[in-house]
Amino acid sequence: MKRFFILAMLAAPAQAQNFTTQAEVQPILEMTRAHWVGIGTATGRDLLYFTHLLSWRCGVGEIRYGLNGAAPDTVLPMEPCHRETNQPNAIRELPFIGYALNEITAVSVRVVFPDGAELVQEFSRAEIRID
Repeated sequence: MKRFFILAMLAAPAQAQNFTTQAEVQPILEMTRAHWVGIGTATGRDLLYFTHLLSWRCGVGEIRYGLNGAAPDTVLPMEPCHRETNQPNAIRELPFIGYALNEITAVSVRVVFPDGAELVQEFSRAEIRID
């Protein structure tokens, strides 16, 4: 006779994180600085992509950027966090801004968190070309 045993979990199952708080998002952005922005040129224009940063916007207060040596003072418009859905970080709006071809030589980015903490990074065009 074969015996089968069923092991019951005594602890509650792990809950998936939505990555919608500063505590969840800040360490990720600190580790992934090289991927914050990208420049694509396949359309014959410079498209400055913010896809990575916007994917974590729910835990961010504000994103600012500057081009070609300018301080990162321009506020990046962000769509709201979709907290009422199963995918609060889903991007529904275009995650890029268009410029003339080869207009962008450098990009500086400042990520401001709800508690006022900031992460700042500068990128040369060569570092963030994606095509």
